[in-house]
Amino acid sequence: MTAIEIRNKFLNYFRSHGHKIIPSAPLIPENDPSVLFTTAGMHPLVPYLLGEKHPEGTRLADYQKCLRTVDIDEVGDNRHLTFFEMLGNWSLGDYFKNESIRYSIEFLTKELNIPIEKLSVTCFAGDKDAPRDEETAKVWEEVGMPKERIYYFGKNDNWWIAGDEGPCGPDTEIFYDTGKPACSDNCNPSCDCGKYVEIWNNVFMEYYKHKDGTYTKLKQRNVDTGLGLERINMLLQGKETPFDTEIFKPIMDKLQELAKNDNLESRRIVAEHLRASMMIIADGGKPSNIDRGYILRRLIRRMIRHLNKLEINLDRLKELIELNIENLKEMYPELMQNKENIINTIMEEKDKFVKTLVNGEKELQKELNKLKEKNIDILSAEEVFRLYETYGFPPEVTKEIAKENGFKVDLETFDKLFKEHQEKSRLGSEQKFKGGLADQSEETIAYHTATHLLHKALQIVLGDHAVQKGSNITSERLRFDFSHPQKLTKEELDKVEQIVNEQIQRDLPVTCEEMSYEDAKNSGAIGLFANKYGDKVKVYTIGDFSKEICGGPHVTHTGVLGTFKIKKEEASSAGVRRIKAVLIK
Repeated sequence: MTAIEIRNKFLNYFRSHGHKIIPSAPLIPENDPSVLFTTAGMHPLVPYLLGEKHPEGTRLADYQKCLRTVDIDEVGDNRHLTFFEMLGNWSLGDYFKNESIRYSIEFLTKELNIPIEKLSVTCFAGDKDAPRDEETAKVWEEVGMPKERIYYFGKNDNWWIAGDEGPCGPDTEIFYDTGKPACSDNCNPSCDCGKYVEIWNNVFMEYYKHKDGTYTKLKQRNVDTGLGLERINMLLQGKETPFDTEIFKPIMDKLQELAKNDNLESRRIVAEHLRASMMIIADGGKPSNIDRGYILRRLIRRMIRHLNKLEINLDRLKELIELNIENLKEMYPELMQNKENIINTIMEEKDKFVKTLVNGEKELQKELNKLKEKNIDILSAEEVFRLYETYGFPPEVTKEIAKENGFKVDLETFDKLFKEHQEKSRLGSEQKFKGGLADQSEETIAYHTATHLLHKALQIVLGDHAVQKGSNITSERLRFDFSHPQKLTKEELDKVEQIVNEQIQRDLPVTCEEMSYEDAKNSGAIGLFANKYGDKVKVYTIGDFSKEICGGPHVTHTGVLGTFKIKKEEASSAGVRRIKAVLIK
């Protein structure tokens, strides 16, 4: 069974059980500063988990493209991926533990033909915040799971929350027994020995964790599940790693054919990072030195370093991209639709990085010459790290060149510096979680509404070409990207600000209607990111001023917004400008 067959089985199964299939949200989140990329299927659904009505109803299912950045440096082993696909089903105040577990076990044993003997499950052990989840364990027993394969663990293993605050709850995780020998008499699903592989996580989301660490019950009980496609595909095919499946095999084989210096780890890194980079670019990503653009740049450059290690001519990169698009086009049609842009973006970044390598080598040679004059034969870890951080110059290349010049390299200290750098990056990535997804506070809702007013005002002042290219909202400010070829004049900015404040002073009502996407377009509603919408959409109308397709939430009338003030206008990327603004109350 192939990955796409598993995906289709999953969607058809849940469709037959009353779930509406919604499209995958883009990898680059809209109106969400909490993460650089969509990292889980629940991210686009947070408002609905908190009680807002979803236009498609209370039972949903989808496949979600996800990208997680904290494990980039781990890619190359037998299991880590940055880009992956998550199959998910949701109940928004509809069914709960009993039905969720029964759907999962039926899908695994009847649709995928996995013997129940191969499965084990874990449940929440309970603590001061929530009770032991015996209800879940009881359902597992009822569907045929023996007591000895039902385990209880604490919050670290069986409690799910995105970040420090937000909707959360106990979960039950389903594990597949690979048949490998037990590592000890106490071997169980919490072991990292490889015998047990987690395949599905059912989260019973009935709590909200507040900033002060306290928990309250949500106004509705939700189910949020995630089944990793690459992982279940690998297990069903009896493969050791995802890189042995049809998702990666064509590119892995081609790399082996082209490599003059074959190395399995390098081939995995190239194959994984190439797929991830292509998916980011297809969803609108561009390489840069900040935020998600930096992650994309890092992925491409790490891939190129390992192409060099494999001694593959970099001119063959275009051929590798084309091969990957051809292999993945059925799963992700957007790759074929964006083929030219993907090829151009990666090849341009490759050319820039080649120049970087040349510049880094010049800088290294200068430093080595200085050391020679001082009769020093060790290149410091700090210098190796400076070359890496400033020029993106790979430490292994630094070591090689230094060795050729008769120098030793303090790589042990470099590894410590690099680990500190990784930890800072990891913490920074985790910090991105705070205040966004789960933050449906009055402040963020107000800023969300203000972006609609700003969008319309920009079109009035600049013209209809000024369309939204992205936004980033926190509880303290909004950031809005829009298409426009040049810097705005002071007069234009003043006019935009004036128009927005006029609509606030008019205290316009904000209303919401549900309709088909086609009806929404025909009604004159602005609709961006069309591929993310399902059959039904929400249209928010602000008086006689603005009408947009949007998930919400919004204030009920504009008079509560306060005074709108533009703080900065600047370039975001070629042909895209960025406005930062605040609401003063």
